[in-house]
Amino acid sequence: MGRSRRYENSLVAILFFTWGTIFLGRMSALYLAPYFAPEFHLSHGQVGTVASVLAITWAASTFAFGALSDRVGRKPVLVPAVFAFSILSWASGLAHGFHQLLLVRALMGTAGGPAWSTMTALIEESSPSDRRGRNIGLVVSAAALVGLAAAPVLTTQVAVRWGWRPAFFVAGIPGLVISVLLWRFVEEPAERSGIHEKPSLSEYLSILRYRNIWLCCLGATGFMSWLFAVNVFAPLYITEVVHESATTAGFLLGASGLGSFFLGFLLPSLSDRWGRKPTLLLMAAMSAVVPLAFLAPPLYVYPAVLASIVFVANSGQGIASVVLVLVPTESVPAQFRATSIGLATLAGEVMGATAAPILAGTLAQKHGLAVTMWLAAAGSGLLFLVALFLQETRPARAATLAIKPLIGPNLPKQPDVAD
Repeated sequence: MGRSRRYENSLVAILFFTWGTIFLGRMSALYLAPYFAPEFHLSHGQVGTVASVLAITWAASTFAFGALSDRVGRKPVLVPAVFAFSILSWASGLAHGFHQLLLVRALMGTAGGPAWSTMTALIEESSPSDRRGRNIGLVVSAAALVGLAAAPVLTTQVAVRWGWRPAFFVAGIPGLVISVLLWRFVEEPAERSGIHEKPSLSEYLSILRYRNIWLCCLGATGFMSWLFAVNVFAPLYITEVVHESATTAGFLLGASGLGSFFLGFLLPSLSDRWGRKPTLLLMAAMSAVVPLAFLAPPLYVYPAVLASIVFVANSGQGIASVVLVLVPTESVPAQFRATSIGLATLAGEVMGATAAPILAGTLAQKHGLAVTMWLAAAGSGLLFLVALFLQETRPARAATLAIKPLIGPNLPKQPDVAD
């Protein structure tokens, strides 16, 4: 028991830094765009394409390689993915034109997607049921702390002093160290030792019979629409419409991101007690407050008050833990956990991370930037509606409320990890 708990805590720590490092690499191009875009003579559309191509390849690979890890194991997929992602982050600094950078970022998405689905499945399978939400929340919240709070400071400070190319190199170093730690210390979950049969294609498709899977795909679309509409367009709205300074915009978004970090592990932890469904309903309602607060001009008179509001309302990382990981994995048989994460993420990345910002930008050209904040709030509203129809999956509660497929025979589920 002691060794198992120590390993669990060590695994959470390693995967926390794994996900933080990967998100650092993903976001680095956005923060460094003001430095490389003039050198490459890139238009705003081309900068957006650099971000979008990573999202598209990420979406495809998180599903495909997540399904592969359900067949061959987590570690054989996770370790090479993190190593390749880090090497490709270095390679971003070697690009000498738009097309080279586009290719490298596309390959980065191909490597980063598998890391997400296998990493979250690994921590889910290695956690006792009463700490599953807490552990998933801790790991996923690293995106807010490292990718949204530390990354812009780290990358831009390096770029100012030594150039944008060394900034990409620095962003890739932690991942190389992390990949060694993963190879050395991470073990295949004991639960998977009881899974001997390799699923067939028809069995993979069987997860589509579960209502929760369809709902999570729809909820992921709403969540990522909210996430990217806020992060892409809120800075523009604050500076161009409200006419506040860029430093004020950075202060407000930094407060929001920091709040997302704390709520990112607090609320999923509470879902272990309250249940996934009521917690997701609460988080969906809270997240809608963020774009609506940015739309309230009187609040800008008191920036500290506005910062406090978005700090306590940004539940984004907690939403990711529940709708992309906990509910999908707890709704399907154990041998399809990474596949279920990959499928929900695929829907969210394609519809929310790629299509929604394009739609928001088009609408903003015609109706003004305020419409982007309303679109973000609508994404939260969609998530709230989806949560109303979810079946509860928290193990203690789901034991009496069986998760059954919509059609066809129910598939056997593996027992939860023992305490």
